[in-house]
Amino acid sequence: MRRSSPFWALIFLATLPTMGCVFRTRPVEETYSKAPLKESSQAALIDGVNQQAQKIQSLQATVDIDTSVGGAKKGHVTDYKEIRGYVLARKPAMLHMIGLLPIVRTTAFDMVSDGEQFKLWIPPKNRFVIGNNEMQAHNPDQPMENIRPQDIYNALLIRPIDPEHEIAVLEKGDEILHDAKGHRVLQEDYELIVIRKQDGNEGVLSRKIVFSRTDLQPHRQYIYDDRHNLVTDARYANYKDYDGISFPSRIEISRPQEEYDITLNMLKLEINKPLRDDQFALQQPPGAEVVHLDRPQPQSSAAVPLAGER
Repeated sequence: MRRSSPFWALIFLATLPTMGCVFRTRPVEETYSKAPLKESSQAALIDGVNQQAQKIQSLQATVDIDTSVGGAKKGHVTDYKEIRGYVLARKPAMLHMIGLLPIVRTTAFDMVSDGEQFKLWIPPKNRFVIGNNEMQAHNPDQPMENIRPQDIYNALLIRPIDPEHEIAVLEKGDEILHDAKGHRVLQEDYELIVIRKQDGNEGVLSRKIVFSRTDLQPHRQYIYDDRHNLVTDARYANYKDYDGISFPSRIEISRPQEEYDITLNMLKLEINKPLRDDQFALQQPPGAEVVHLDRPQPQSSAAVPLAGER
C-alpha cells in the first residue's frame, strides 16, 4: 500500500483553520484560584504533622453526626441526619463514641475500642457485637456492624510520621474547589505520600496527607491497607482554635469498602482533658443478642431498620 505523502498532511493541517465545520471552541470551565498561597517544605510539613500529633493526647467532643450507609454494592443509600453524639479519644488508641436517635434522643449506637478489641451496642436491634478491630465483616444486612471504632480514631487523630518505620515524599498537586457560584476552581496543594517500610527494599503505600496552600493545614487524608486499597478517605474543614490548638470543626470520614460515610460536626471540643479508663468501658446489656465476630455466624435475616429508615 502506498503511504500518504507528508507534504499533503502538512497542506491539510495548514488549511484546517479555514474549515469552520472542523473546529468547535469551548470555554474552559476550570480556572485557578486567586487566593494567596503559602509556601512550605517537605520537612516543615512533616514537622507540622508530628507537632500536632504530640500536642493532642486526648479529646472530648459533643458532635452532630450525619451518616450515610450503602452505595453501589447495596443498591441504595440510607441517610441518618443530625444524630447528636459524643466522642472520647485517648492515645494511644482508645475511642468511645455514642450516637443518639433524633427527637427521642435514645441511644442509636454505643461503641468502644482499646485499639485491638471493640464492642458495639445497638439498642434498636438489641445486638451487642464483640470483635477484633482488624476483622472485616462486610454484612449488608447489618451495616452498623461494619463500623470499626479504630477506623474513626485513625481519621480523627492524624498519626505522626515515624521516620524509623515510614518515609514521606512531597508532591505538588491540585485540588478541585468551588467558588461562591458553584464553579469548579483549581487550587495548588501539597501532598505528603507516606510509605511504610518493610523488610528488604520494598515499601507499602500507607497514607497520603493533602495540605491546603491557604493555611498549610491537612485538609484530606487517604489511608490504605496492605493490598494498596483505599480504606479511608477523611476530609478536614473549618479549622478553629481550641485552647491554643488548631483543630478541624468538621470531619468527613468515608469508608468505600464498607460503603458508609460519617460526618462529625464539632459543637463542643475539649482537648487534653484527663479521661479515665472506665470512660472507655462498655458492659453487655442483659438480654441482648451477643454477636462474636470471631465465631461462625448464622444465616442473617433481614435487617431491622433504625428509626427513620425505610
